[in-house]
Amino acid sequence: MQGDLTLLLPVAVPLAAGLIVCFFKALDTRRARNLFTGAALAATMLCTLPALFRGETQLTLFYLTDTIPVLLKADGIAKLFTALIAFVWAMVGFYSFEYMAHEQNERRFYAFYLLTLAALMGLSLSGTIVTLYMFYEAMTLLSLPLVLHTQTKEAIAAGIKYLIYSVFGASLALLGIFFLQFYCTGLTFTPGGALDMARVAGHEPLLLLVVMLMILGFGVKAGMFPMHAWLPTAHPVAPSPASAVLSGVITKAGVLGILRVVFFLVGPDFLRGTWVQGLSMGLALVTVFLGSMLAFKESLLKKRLAYSTVSQVSYVLFGLFTLTPLGFVGALLHVVCHSLIKNTLFMGAGAIIEKTGKTSADELTGIGKQMPIVIWCFTLVSVALIGIPPTGGFVSKWYLANGSLSMGAGVYAWLGPVVLLVSALLTAGYLLPISTRGFFPGDKADLAALPKAEPTALMTVPMIALTALAVLIGMFPGTFISFFLSIAGSVL
Repeated sequence: MQGDLTLLLPVAVPLAAGLIVCFFKALDTRRARNLFTGAALAATMLCTLPALFRGETQLTLFYLTDTIPVLLKADGIAKLFTALIAFVWAMVGFYSFEYMAHEQNERRFYAFYLLTLAALMGLSLSGTIVTLYMFYEAMTLLSLPLVLHTQTKEAIAAGIKYLIYSVFGASLALLGIFFLQFYCTGLTFTPGGALDMARVAGHEPLLLLVVMLMILGFGVKAGMFPMHAWLPTAHPVAPSPASAVLSGVITKAGVLGILRVVFFLVGPDFLRGTWVQGLSMGLALVTVFLGSMLAFKESLLKKRLAYSTVSQVSYVLFGLFTLTPLGFVGALLHVVCHSLIKNTLFMGAGAIIEKTGKTSADELTGIGKQMPIVIWCFTLVSVALIGIPPTGGFVSKWYLANGSLSMGAGVYAWLGPVVLLVSALLTAGYLLPISTRGFFPGDKADLAALPKAEPTALMTVPMIALTALAVLIGMFPGTFISFFLSIAGSVL
């Protein structure tokens, strides 16, 4: 190993903890297992701090060949994703201690929960496309048991679908890696791209096709049309903590893959104005609208939120595909806000299901009287997801719209903001009625007959923390915007 050894800690700590949970009998009791898992999640958060407060560092683990290192690198993007994932993963983990007490096979769940976190940390810190691909595949395989956890017929079918879609997408990405090694000066991530234009000359059409295939491949995990169908299938059958991280975190792995290919391997200048940029933006907008429409029509609560994720993650992709500084900043800010918001929404849905047994949005009349803290959190993050000021969702969508407008001429300059606005209205249509019926049921419910169902602090405190951050980012976005602008300046 050569370089900064502290970069290995965010990967090694959850990896070792996951293996210990899996094999050590001393953690058979729920109390011991929860204490150990909580400590491991907290330690992983702490392990991300050295990279956050240092300059750009790297660590070479070993070489696959003489020219292909397995490399960890703490640049701006890596710092953002590691800090965000470690924090959100810990919040959902603490929430799960109460939720999973009523599930079976807790030990297996927490083992794979920690192992998946290790893969995500490695994915975020990857310094080369080969390293990223290795951790990307590991993340898929390690997160599969989270989908399969209940082992019902529906869960097994969803797990198979998740695996097939993921393997197909990863295969497209791997095909692209094989081609890119001939046209790049190296496979190490380089701000602005690493293409060797002398080698590219005369092969531009082929390379554009390869890049489009890679975007589609990583877009599978991000839920981009036409490879989005695994999301609404996998989320409803998984335990709610797994649904939360699948939606709020693991979908961002696809975003990270696309971001690294477009801005750190191929370079935005090569794609700007090409059919690849146009098609990618078109697919992203179709996904934004389609996901919102399907969510609006869906009554099953967790499935509605899954379709919402299909829509909202493509907000991020659209911002990246504008290839503008404002769009780039809006995309990164929406990565943060959506992770906070969607994890809270799924945790709220899980609390409702676990405490009341209600799974449909149409059944939630008066739910605000039963679980006021949960539904207040649900309401506030719903407002943020719609994009109402002063929340973080408003600021991210403001930058996304301005990034689209800053493109100048062209259909997407005006179509982007229009679709984002329509999607925001649909988002209000499928989220706010839950809160209004929950707090203002009218004459439809006998409120005196509704029992209190508020969960304990293990569930509510993580939800409150994520909700507060989703609002505060909108009120004080300056630090985030400055950081994201500095990253944008290095790649655009």
